[in-house]
Amino acid sequence: MWQSAWPAAMALVLRWLLGDPTCGVLLGLVVLVRPWLGLWVPHSVSLVAAAATLTLLPARLPPGLCWLPADVAFVVWVIRLGLQIWAQLNQWPSRTFMDAFEQWHAQLDRVPLVCMGPEGCKVTFGELDTQACRVAWALKAKLGGHTGLSAEEPTALLVLAIQAIPALGLWLGLAKLGCPAAWINTHSQGAPLVHTVLSSGAGLLVVNPDLRESLEEVLPKLQAQNMCCFYLSNSSPMLGMEALGAILAAAPSDPVPAYLRAGISPGSPALYIYTSGTTGLPKAVILTHEQLLCMFGMLSLFGVTGDDVIYTVLPLHHVMGLVFGVLGCLELGAILAPKFSASCFWDDCWKHGVTVIYVGEILQYLCNGPQQPKDRKHMVCLAVDIGLWAEVWKTFQQHFGPIQIWEGYGSTEDNSGFVNHPGHCRALGKTAPYTFLPTPYSYCPLLSSCSFDTEAVEAMSDDRRLCIPTEPGEAGLLVTRVTKLSPFMGYRGPRELLERKLVRDVRHPGDVYYNTGGLLATDREGFLYFLDCLSDTFR
Repeated sequence: MWQSAWPAAMALVLRWLLGDPTCGVLLGLVVLVRPWLGLWVPHSVSLVAAAATLTLLPARLPPGLCWLPADVAFVVWVIRLGLQIWAQLNQWPSRTFMDAFEQWHAQLDRVPLVCMGPEGCKVTFGELDTQACRVAWALKAKLGGHTGLSAEEPTALLVLAIQAIPALGLWLGLAKLGCPAAWINTHSQGAPLVHTVLSSGAGLLVVNPDLRESLEEVLPKLQAQNMCCFYLSNSSPMLGMEALGAILAAAPSDPVPAYLRAGISPGSPALYIYTSGTTGLPKAVILTHEQLLCMFGMLSLFGVTGDDVIYTVLPLHHVMGLVFGVLGCLELGAILAPKFSASCFWDDCWKHGVTVIYVGEILQYLCNGPQQPKDRKHMVCLAVDIGLWAEVWKTFQQHFGPIQIWEGYGSTEDNSGFVNHPGHCRALGKTAPYTFLPTPYSYCPLLSSCSFDTEAVEAMSDDRRLCIPTEPGEAGLLVTRVTKLSPFMGYRGPRELLERKLVRDVRHPGDVYYNTGGLLATDREGFLYFLDCLSDTFR
């Protein structure tokens, strides 16, 4: 029976792979009616059907077909990662990112973090967990029933990169109590700083002593809102403010029982990261425990293993610096630099055996420096970046060797993103419209925009009041569909902040998409290219 049907079925498969989804549907119908095909389909009829199907094949193969093996391999990786995360989230009791951390530190003497700079230090898992436990017990005893230690009211952290290890211990200690943290941009001053701290809903603010001038200016306004403020130091440079150092030193280091965060679910806020504020006041983006667990697994998509060492110069108030650059690397090993130095960059990489670098926008600064013999004296084999120009990409590899570059696209609040998994020069992502498997990186339509302001972009609509998709090579607004599997968590604050970022009636009446604010274009092979940013969401 199957011998008489396979030619037509294989023809349908070929048509589907060449970009005709209708044939994919027909193939599914063929499979469903397979038991009855042999009753009436002679072999000759099947051959005629196959020949007719093949004659309708396009004259030229779709240009994106050459990337099919890489696309399929990437989809398999994403599905495997998704199944692992799904298994974690469906455990009982509910799993948080702190549960993952407490599993990691089984090897107490292993050094997961090395902090560079004048006050550089190394920290083991045991030392980091001890710091976190002291923070939890100290703040619980000091503040008692203060609402700053609840899942509803976070703690605001205004800490410089030179205090990275104490700040991480503070954050992890708060997480042991189920309290989220809001990481404040250390460059904020005056009214924007007041807005940022108060919009977080925090009742507790911990400040680096080196930021005393910024704090003195706004402290009366914060204290007027019953804000409890501490310095992350052994002594306080200001009257009326306590230092946490002595309190933490006197606190016990006993393990913190998990029941203290029993009310936390995967959907509970774990972290607040702020938008850049380039088009208005910064907004506190909600990152849940579920999102953090998903981000932890992203490094495995880049091929990073436990033998790698990560180097990052990104600040802790940035999602790439904190979540990807630090928390996501605790299983591996991370080198933290308090600030970027082009002259010391490759020396640090060689000294610490770095194999993976988070470069962000600094890659072009590395390329601008004079070429030296030591530029290739390193073990770096992978660079993670966002939005490289083709000239910078080529120059970087010419100067520093054949380092693989993985580019991606996504902002702090995005409900999905893209990864340039084939490593195509300059592209920041890849779509695969001919793969039928739904993944977090499935094709998201690019929409033409007709008018926009600094806060929202209005997409052009057709006669049916639906948005008009762009053609390959045409600039368009990137919007991503909001679903149960890819929700848009929005911001802490009024509902209108969330609603401003949503676009409705995009492809079908009633559907909802998230407006990324990114102006992108695609080519005929499915690669995406960054053109411009129309809001402050691109991080």
